[in-house]
Amino acid sequence: MAKTREFFATSAACIGLSLLAAASPPARAAPGEAAAVAGTYIGTLGPLHVRLNLTAAADGILGATLDSPDQGAVGIPCTDVHLDADALSFRVPKVHGSWKGKVAGSGGRLEGTWDQGSPQKLDFVRDDFEAAATPSRVDGIWLGTLSAGAQRLRIQLTVKSERAGAEFCSLDSIDQGAFGLDCANVAVSARHFAFDVPAVRGQWTGDLSEDGLGLTGTWTQNAGALPLNFSKQPKPWSPPAAMYDPALAPVDLTHLKAVLDADIAPALKSGALFRSTAAGVTIGILHAGERRVFSYASGKPDSLYEIGSITKTFTGLILAQLIEQGVVTADEPVREFLPPDVVPKSGSPEISLLDLVTQHSGLPRLPDNLDQGDGSNPYADYHAADLYRYLAARGLAKTGSPEFLYSNLGVGLLGQALANRARVPYAELLAREVTGPLAMHDTVIELSANQRARLIAGHAASHRGVSPWDFDALAGAGAIRSTAADMLVYLAAQLHPEQIGISAAAHDAPARTVAAAIARSHVPQADAQGQDRIAFAWFFNAESGNYRHNGATGGYSAYALFNPAADFAAVVLMNTAPGPTGSIADRLGEHLWERFTGKPAISLAEAE
Repeated sequence: MAKTREFFATSAACIGLSLLAAASPPARAAPGEAAAVAGTYIGTLGPLHVRLNLTAAADGILGATLDSPDQGAVGIPCTDVHLDADALSFRVPKVHGSWKGKVAGSGGRLEGTWDQGSPQKLDFVRDDFEAAATPSRVDGIWLGTLSAGAQRLRIQLTVKSERAGAEFCSLDSIDQGAFGLDCANVAVSARHFAFDVPAVRGQWTGDLSEDGLGLTGTWTQNAGALPLNFSKQPKPWSPPAAMYDPALAPVDLTHLKAVLDADIAPALKSGALFRSTAAGVTIGILHAGERRVFSYASGKPDSLYEIGSITKTFTGLILAQLIEQGVVTADEPVREFLPPDVVPKSGSPEISLLDLVTQHSGLPRLPDNLDQGDGSNPYADYHAADLYRYLAARGLAKTGSPEFLYSNLGVGLLGQALANRARVPYAELLAREVTGPLAMHDTVIELSANQRARLIAGHAASHRGVSPWDFDALAGAGAIRSTAADMLVYLAAQLHPEQIGISAAAHDAPARTVAAAIARSHVPQADAQGQDRIAFAWFFNAESGNYRHNGATGGYSAYALFNPAADFAAVVLMNTAPGPTGSIADRLGEHLWERFTGKPAISLAEAE
């Protein structure tokens, strides 16, 4: 999964890509079309502000550069800039990234997707802003902290005045990963300053200090009011650059715990696992048949965690099982798995089961009729009837050959479709096809009383306690809870499906076919992000030989990888959601692989 903190990470391998791209012929658009789209556009990618500069030559050749002001990166060359009617795309070889989308709003917006490891929505707005010759007293970057009980949120405010005299601002909630929320009704009079933030139905009102370096006021939201004061900053907040610990000789399983204890100590002392955060992590390692489970901070060896999107690999294995058993075929249209008349048959190619499990369905990340409310349990009330209403309106025709686009909706639909075919709920299908044959007794959706007692409390990135998430129609995308020990059972089966034992009492179809189904689920089927390919939900990197997937919910994060050639697997389970600098579980997973292979290891000391 791409991380915004690595948006402009480079390596020596980029040089060859850049030279190769430069050798390709320049793209031409009609001169009028090129001139119309030329200009400066601004957007935000996570916490980073991104500026796109499009130029048009007289003959219609388009050029582009990309800036990341927060990282001090300006003028990064873009290549293969193509404009065909309203379809626009370009590549950024230096950072292994690409953007693809369309020109919208009469040229005022560029709507599309940035892909640098995993696709992320990145829209640009034409920057027609003309700054005032003399900034107003409230112009600038302001940083404050909103405190509500134990929760503390860093709030950043960017204010600028236009040449015509209008004032503009945007708000960032750094610890919630919400950036670029536009202000409305911005009002400045003498020292008084006020603005609304429609996206969160909030309002701030207050006054500028005599020295012009502070704003003192009140934030009002949901009928509640809290003090929120700002101090002026010399530059915007930006995430820390990734740091790496020096490489060690490859660490074997016997010594890995001691090395990890030393590497993770700074996070325990003052960082992401400091005792006041209530954070906890449990780590499982498997090498050459030997298993280890480590836990830190509030985590325990038998703690259950939500594994989020790692659930998708289980849904992929269920599909592989049903294919091996002759119940379904990969190329069947998903429409045939829905109740009659939900979506009429079209004359066009339709989305298949394989399209869903490989994230090539063209479906968006989420359905537009999913009401996420306050975000505390966004999937709980999304039922099959809601899913069918969305599909009835959207249809299931496949437009062209959709490229990789990560979709919770798509894999959630796959889980619901397979449950429909099996005529059992998804949770029962999971137990029948995967966790039963593999004897994974702690990998469930519905918890027993004993498991509820071991479910470690989840926390938002701000360390505020949050409730577990519940799923219904989209369970196949992220509903599973598990332990590190049970996940090692799962990963051991991935490494050696031929060694899966079948008990005398388990000679039913799922037990007989699970080894072949696992092998099938590993076969790469399509391109994914960057240099990765995707199998049955697992991402595969040919250079490292790693299969991996990560996951996150409102209060948990998880990372799993296995490498058959190295006979190595690891899982990281954490009771804290990813924050503005990414997922600590991801970093721990990467760190473990780097220590095992003797490479410089991404540092855990800076994990806040």
